[in-house]
Amino acid sequence: MKELEKKKRITSFKSIVNPKVMDVLEEKIFQEIVVNKKYKDKTYSAKQLAIDLGTNTRYISTVINTRFHANYTTFVNKYRIEEAMKMLKDPRYQDLNVEDIAIMVGFANRQSFYTAFERMNTLTPREYKQKHIQY
Repeated sequence: MKELEKKKRITSFKSIVNPKVMDVLEEKIFQEIVVNKKYKDKTYSAKQLAIDLGTNTRYISTVINTRFHANYTTFVNKYRIEEAMKMLKDPRYQDLNVEDIAIMVGFANRQSFYTAFERMNTLTPREYKQKHIQY
């Protein structure tokens, strides 16, 4: 029942956010998180993003849910994982261990990296690295 109430609140909140405001925030969120690579900062939160964009966390959450079809953590982790995948395949980073790469892309710890990575790829980071390593 709690989940249903939460969905109703989010749906009703979405309907009062002006679509033009959503468009602007969508672009600003993408710019801040992806282009400016804030995803690499493990301490960068939805709250800080809201402050940086001069809005509130409910607007941030609504835009990310509606436009990016994810919650804040999943949205940020997607870009962290994509960067980690590039690094795991890149010969320049072959001397780094998986944990070093996890920290470089913004994960706070090994376990959260492994969990998010496997969820997105169905392989562990180590398995992915071994599969894609180029000698």
